[in-house]
Amino acid sequence: MSKYLKTVLVILAFMGCGFAQPTLNESISFEEYLAFVKKYHPLFKQANLTLSVGEANLLKARGAFDPKIEVDYTRKKFKGTTYYDKLNTAFKIPTWYGIEFKGNFEDNSGEFLDPSFTVPEDGLYSAGISFSLAQGFLINERMASLKKAKYFLSQSKADRDLLVNNVLYNASLAYFEWIEAWQEERIYESFLENSTTRLQAITRSVEEGDKAEIDITEAKITVQNRTLELEAARLKRRKAKLKASNFLWLENVPLTIEDAVTPEIPSLEILKENLILSGITNTNLLEENHPKIRSLEAKIGSLEVDRNLKINKLLPKVNLQYNFLSTEYDNLDSFNTANYKAALNVSVPILLRKERGDLKLANLKLADAELENQAVSLSLKNKIEAINLEINSLSTQYSLIKDIVVNYSVLVSAEERKFGLGESSLFLINSREQKLISAKLKENTLSVKQLTALAKLYNTLGITDITEN
Repeated sequence: MSKYLKTVLVILAFMGCGFAQPTLNESISFEEYLAFVKKYHPLFKQANLTLSVGEANLLKARGAFDPKIEVDYTRKKFKGTTYYDKLNTAFKIPTWYGIEFKGNFEDNSGEFLDPSFTVPEDGLYSAGISFSLAQGFLINERMASLKKAKYFLSQSKADRDLLVNNVLYNASLAYFEWIEAWQEERIYESFLENSTTRLQAITRSVEEGDKAEIDITEAKITVQNRTLELEAARLKRRKAKLKASNFLWLENVPLTIEDAVTPEIPSLEILKENLILSGITNTNLLEENHPKIRSLEAKIGSLEVDRNLKINKLLPKVNLQYNFLSTEYDNLDSFNTANYKAALNVSVPILLRKERGDLKLANLKLADAELENQAVSLSLKNKIEAINLEINSLSTQYSLIKDIVVNYSVLVSAEERKFGLGESSLFLINSREQKLISAKLKENTLSVKQLTALAKLYNTLGITDITEN
């Protein structure tokens, strides 16, 4: 059943049962399972929220460079006398390197107006510039905030990718655990059927006088043991199924996997394709682009901006303003150097203890982040190498255990033939069969371990298939 058809059936079932919890029926493949997780799991939406926070911070930082319109109006009137009536409007355009362009209009009047505020009857226009010559020229709070917001957005993307990767990894582990428990249940069902058939055959042989009656007791004990083991396996499978259900959602409604639903064992090739491992030949490149590394590099970049800002704080403040004055805003020639208003402000702390302390803290934070980046890079490299060794070893172990299962099966069959000829005992058959069961369980475990190792490699490499909008 295709994942699209299954989705439609689930939705119809959900609509038909009101607000009851929807369920999945039949079987679900690994591809379909991951498709549900990718499309509907709440943590995927949470991951996009993380990215939205970074975008919102970047928008906020860019707002510091938005043009501004300012209006300042004050008036004082007392006992019929207008003391002053002052209007000051301005239009400001901030730019990158601590430079701000400004257009201004003043219109002031009043009987007790400060002479310095006196302007022509039709008001006074000015156009000018203000900038910092030392502190705040190459970098300032506004510039630093925007740069750090860009790094924070990169860090948010990396954290989003890391969260998505971990969700898919944990979902894959839950599915593989379900496969292992389901296979284990099938193994015990098969051997319970064998032991039941054997009990029936021995019962007939005892009735015909060919076997001792004690063999019935021994065969019955074997059936009871197999039944007990099957019940434990069934419980394990049901718990694993519920664990896998935790990752299945449909439009914010959790799905429940029905008890009759079975998983489908994916081939290693299908697993590689779904976990985006196929075609990978250079893991070094993936290590460099790992979300954790990208997140740390963005953090380091942000700390470097902060350090540069702290270095800039050691410089003196030298702020300069220069404005051309005119009464005719529509005549650009009227703005000349003959009429102007200028200001110069200079200040510098003598000991710079606060600034030097801030710079030292910034350097320590940067050094700490760089050391963390080195440690994480080395850890990832060693983990990837260890997992590749594990994958190769598990492949060898799985080949060996398959041969062992075949050989144990031959021994059990031979022992059963000898028992039928009266040359063996039920004890020997049960002993051989118990070893065969152990071998089959180990084969099942190693099969799932191979799948888990590939998923672990996917998780360690930090692979994600999210495409940017």
